[in-house]
Amino acid sequence: MGEKSIQKRKFILQTARKVFVEKGFKKVTMKDIVEACDISRGGLYLYFESTSQIFQEVMKMETQEADDLFSGSIKEDSTAADILLLFLREQKKELLRKQDTLTQAIYEFYFENQQLPKKENRLKKQFDSAVKIIERLIEAGVESGEFYCEDPAGCARNIMFVLEGLKICAQTIGVTPDMVDREILYLYKNLCVDDE
Repeated sequence: MGEKSIQKRKFILQTARKVFVEKGFKKVTMKDIVEACDISRGGLYLYFESTSQIFQEVMKMETQEADDLFSGSIKEDSTAADILLLFLREQKKELLRKQDTLTQAIYEFYFENQQLPKKENRLKKQFDSAVKIIERLIEAGVESGEFYCEDPAGCARNIMFVLEGLKICAQTIGVTPDMVDREILYLYKNLCVDDE
C-alpha cells in the first residue's frame, strides 16, 4: 500500500471513529461513513468491506494510541507502584470522559458479535493482556517490598473486573470522580505494604 493509500485509510478510520462515537456501533451504516468521509461508496469499499471491519480497525488504532501514550508516560526510574498508580489514573480519566468515547459502541459491537471466535475478540485480548501486565507489576512490587499480595493473578483479575464494572456504570448509571477515587484507592491500598 502506497503512502497516499495509507493516509486515506487512516483518514477513513479517524472519521469513522467520530461517527461511531456519535451513533454507537449498531446504528452506523457504510453510507454514514461514506458521507462523513465525503468519498464515494466504491472508494470506501476499496479499503473496507463492512462497518464491522472498520470498527475492529478503529478499536485496534485506539488501543495502539492508548498503549503508546501510556508507555510514553512511564519514567525510567518508575517503581511498580508508580506504574500501577499511573495505570489506575489513566483508567480514571477514561471512566470520567463523557464525550469522545467509544465505550458504548464497543459494548454494542460485542453484544452483536458474540459468535466471534475467542482469538478474534479484541476486548477479551485487551482484558487478558491488562491482567497479565498488572499481575507482573504486582509481582515486581511484591519482590521490591512495595506490595504484599499472596495471589497476584487473582488480584490483577479483580482490579480489571472492578474497572470493567466501573466502565459499565459510567455508561449506564454514571460515576463521579469521588466514586472512582474510592474504588481505585481501595484496590491500591489493599496492595500497599503498611510502613508502620
